[in-house]
Amino acid sequence: MLCRGIAQNNVSNKPLWQTLGSNFDVKFEKEDCPMKNIVKILIIGGIIGVSVTSCVPKRKLDDLTANYNAEKAKSQELHSKNIQLESENSELENKVTDMNKRMTALKNDTSIQGTSLRQLTSNYDQLDKTYRELLNLKDLNKKKAEELVMRYMKEIENTRSTLQEKEDKLNEAERSLVEKEGNLRQKTAELNRAMADIEQRAKRIAELQSEISRRDSLAKALENKIRQALFGLEDQGITMEMRNGKVYISLDNELLFKPGSYTADEKGKQALKKLAKALKGNNDINITVEGHTDTDKYHGGPQLKDNWDLSVMRGTEIVKVLESFKVDPKRLTASGKGQHSPLDAGKTSEAKKKNRRTDIVLTPRLDVFEEILNN
Repeated sequence: MLCRGIAQNNVSNKPLWQTLGSNFDVKFEKEDCPMKNIVKILIIGGIIGVSVTSCVPKRKLDDLTANYNAEKAKSQELHSKNIQLESENSELENKVTDMNKRMTALKNDTSIQGTSLRQLTSNYDQLDKTYRELLNLKDLNKKKAEELVMRYMKEIENTRSTLQEKEDKLNEAERSLVEKEGNLRQKTAELNRAMADIEQRAKRIAELQSEISRRDSLAKALENKIRQALFGLEDQGITMEMRNGKVYISLDNELLFKPGSYTADEKGKQALKKLAKALKGNNDINITVEGHTDTDKYHGGPQLKDNWDLSVMRGTEIVKVLESFKVDPKRLTASGKGQHSPLDAGKTSEAKKKNRRTDIVLTPRLDVFEEILNN
């Protein structure tokens, strides 16, 4: 049963605009209306959404990315199932068409049987009338009359038997028709449910595809903006590319740090200042700073034990520099991967130089993806 809100004007003698302030109520016709509960759920969901999405840590981002990839695989699987269901739907429609034809033929046959039944009934009535007339014939030879009566009685009995047989067939045809109509209604209901499920899945896939396009557009626009901000610095050890909807900015350590140090140089800070200026107005972008080293062992002092420590400290240093340039710290994540994520697996000095770097990964926030996946 549908529920609806009813607007009531408690002062019937005044225009509605004069009574909106104090005498206009909106009530649900039923106190247990599902819409009332849905409103409560939406309010609570909104509060939870605000609290959850205020800060997304890296681990949460990775989880959401994994969920997105899994859901994308599911989306492809759903697309395949959608094609299969469409094929099954076509087959069901063909069966329904065939069943309708058979039902039409059965109804026509039933009509013919009914006509035959009426004709037999008419014949029976005529024979019965004749029989009664014969009984009234006093002048007819008794023997011939009896023979004639017996003959007509036999014809009447045969007619009655044929009539009963036709009636039984007609009843059986009606039962079969009722059964087939029930099967048709069941198949139609199943088809409607399947179509509704396909429509819902298609809508969900369209929402995901729309959000993916929006995210890719956002990342591409951000990439262009950052390229403009860092124009002219490519030859100083800054490279940039977009992969899987994320923007990767790689800075050589020669630009940012002295060998073995985790304190940013002034030249590197100036490049980071330009980057921070481009990032400040994009609050839908999360920023992860990853420190990377080569395979040479670290011997910098007692504060740091190894390349893990050095990479983390360098990532943290870059985060602090960006924060000093007014980038919202809630959007920043510092991390270090040591020597375990090289760009070049070689052992040459050139390969090691490539691997000594700091990556700044810009990722659009996945709040909308999370909402679609949860629903």
